[in-house]
Amino acid sequence: MSSIFNMNQSQLTHKEVNNKENTKEIVVITNNIRTPENVGMLFRISEAFGVKRIFLIGETPNLNNKKVLRTARSTEKMLDITFVETAAKLITDLRTDNFQLIGLELAQNSVSITDFNFLNQSKIALFVGAERFGIDAQILDNLDACVHINMFGKNSSVNVVNALAIALFEINRG
Repeated sequence: MSSIFNMNQSQLTHKEVNNKENTKEIVVITNNIRTPENVGMLFRISEAFGVKRIFLIGETPNLNNKKVLRTARSTEKMLDITFVETAAKLITDLRTDNFQLIGLELAQNSVSITDFNFLNQSKIALFVGAERFGIDAQILDNLDACVHINMFGKNSSVNVVNALAIALFEINRG
């Protein structure tokens, strides 16, 4: 009897994996992400999806924090990480550089991320907010669009890094 499953599977090493090249220029902007593990995982997820640059706005743990470094697994060395005190100038600079400014936030006029058209976007600035309060209202008011992830349980959100992973997958897929 033939099986549809190949029982001779073995896990690949990092050196054996050939990842696709990212065709979009994506930058991630955080807004007051305070949990060290979230910051480290944000670096790891961002690097895995081809993000080259991250802007950290507001309160952020020290990047030499052991929890940040342990969860980042050295990906912080592969990223251009910039600390920014306020978002106003950064938003102006990103807009001048032709980035589409997108918030990952459940907001009044947000669109499901699966319905948003990322196909014609070559430069995307993705804003993610604080663990408890999301993206500051002053930033939300200056974005081109907001996208949200549909939930199917009673909860209206997931962890910021889990949401980032879903968003980066959808952006790269489209």
